[in-house]
Amino acid sequence: MQTIAFEPGGYRFIKGVFQYSAGVVALPGYRLVRVRFHNPMPMSEGFTRIEATLKAAGRPLAAFAACELRSPAPFTEAGFKSFNELYVGTLARWGLMDGTTNPVARSNVCPEIDAPKEPSFYAFSYTEKAESAAPSFVVAGSGEAPEGRDNYRDHVVRPGDVSPQGLREKARWVLGEMERRLGALGCSWKDTTATQLYTVHDIFPFLAEEIVRRGAARSGLTWHFNRPPIVDLDYEMDCRGIGIEHVE
Repeated sequence: MQTIAFEPGGYRFIKGVFQYSAGVVALPGYRLVRVRFHNPMPMSEGFTRIEATLKAAGRPLAAFAACELRSPAPFTEAGFKSFNELYVGTLARWGLMDGTTNPVARSNVCPEIDAPKEPSFYAFSYTEKAESAAPSFVVAGSGEAPEGRDNYRDHVVRPGDVSPQGLREKARWVLGEMERRLGALGCSWKDTTATQLYTVHDIFPFLAEEIVRRGAARSGLTWHFNRPPIVDLDYEMDCRGIGIEHVE
């Protein structure tokens, strides 16, 4: 996986698809800070709050490094593309995108219960200056299909199979993708401070063997009763290593 330094933002990112990067890690002399909203905030209002937070912290818009979104329901592939074009429009106006290269990592999932009425921000991360800070990072969310293909539907692991064995294979693929991204950032599970899992299906049959034993739950596991953002996907994860987090 290729990583690229984004000097204006103070971080390095894994080159991904146009809508998001696959992960970010703070450059030396910087650290990541995560802010979670107490209630999901509609995107237009959320972008305004993020801009105000960066300004108050004395940071440029380029310091916006990662975000976590909540959407009303899984998109069709065409709907997901249209949504992403609107989302990246703001990033382009902020000067974060260079053509089709997007440095900002992202997760976007859909609560099964009490979903927001419109796509909303759940949390975001930004860089601040910090000499001698330990490496901090965010690995973007991934479901059980490779990104960057012509579609997701034809590449889903065990499509439509939510049996214990089907879910186990989906989880193995996603865990492997998390490890590939962690490795590209120069990190591993031992460096994580949080791992998040998104599915509405039963994970207990493989929780111990596939997740806990490989170190993915070293700081516990936060299970969100959410679906991935695209119809046909059933399982998603992300992880991070961040020492400073706020709720507001």
